[in-house]
Amino acid sequence: MSGRSMSYFRWLSGRPWLWSFLGALAVWLLAIVVSHGQGAGGMLSAALAFSVFTVLVGIGQMFVITLGPGNIDLSLPANIGLSGAVAMTVMGEADDRILLGLAMAVIVGLAVGGFNYLLIRLLRIPPIIATLAASFILVSAGISYGRGLQITPPPAFAQFTVMRIGGIPVLALATLVLTLLCAVLLHRTIYGRSVLATGQNMRAARLAGVKVERVRLLTYLLCGAFGGLCGALLAGFTGGSSLDMGAEYLLSSIAVVVIGGTAVAGGAANLPGIWGASLFLFMVVTLLNTAGFGPGFRDVMTGLIIIAVITIAGGQRRLR
Repeated sequence: MSGRSMSYFRWLSGRPWLWSFLGALAVWLLAIVVSHGQGAGGMLSAALAFSVFTVLVGIGQMFVITLGPGNIDLSLPANIGLSGAVAMTVMGEADDRILLGLAMAVIVGLAVGGFNYLLIRLLRIPPIIATLAASFILVSAGISYGRGLQITPPPAFAQFTVMRIGGIPVLALATLVLTLLCAVLLHRTIYGRSVLATGQNMRAARLAGVKVERVRLLTYLLCGAFGGLCGALLAGFTGGSSLDMGAEYLLSSIAVVVIGGTAVAGGAANLPGIWGASLFLFMVVTLLNTAGFGPGFRDVMTGLIIIAVITIAGGQRRLR
């Protein structure tokens, strides 16, 4: 291998988020071949529209995973369902209550994040168990609250979630701005640097003066807020809330974090990679649909691909 090739490979290795975009590009090109070139542009537009929700929950999950080994939020699907139901109920199909409904969804998400942290902190149980237990409680609360009713969103809100500018979804543009703000939060603030320091070595961070428990609390609150916001927007996008509408985001929220280049051991986060990984997952599903596979086989293949990529991506990172 030539020196230039080695330099190029090292350059790519130093930017793991690029691999997720390259993977999405490869699957997109393969889908174009399978479909004989039909709908290539529409496929990209749809990918941006549907990937927004995976990006939102992926960002929140990324902050939690960056805290270090064992930190993960399994309550996101239940959070999405409950927050979506609350948002639609508060909006009550009235355009003048949209902002109030969005605010309530975020408040519900914050409450979920705070509850998760209390279980972890007060009961001294691993986050994976605490958040899983919280998800069962949230599902029960959602059943009692929503009682299986699907409340349609206000017309203006539903229109906003599918609005496009030059073929690009408005939600994608708004989420991109939010991603940039999160990048500033992660790399340019004391809080963000504390998250990275905690993930690299919690004991050393505590000895260095980092208020570790406060950082963990804020991080779980942040993840909960992203889940709540996703629930409200997803309910508007799909025409109404349902308690199980967040089910698919349990594995995908973790997959996009790891595929996108965030270290599974914590201490290293990668925001751009979440976008690439979200597009990659959507393109995989689209390819299987285009090839004519049924839902059952498509789900199995998608799961196998996700597991394989997570295994490869995680195995290449040195665990602390």
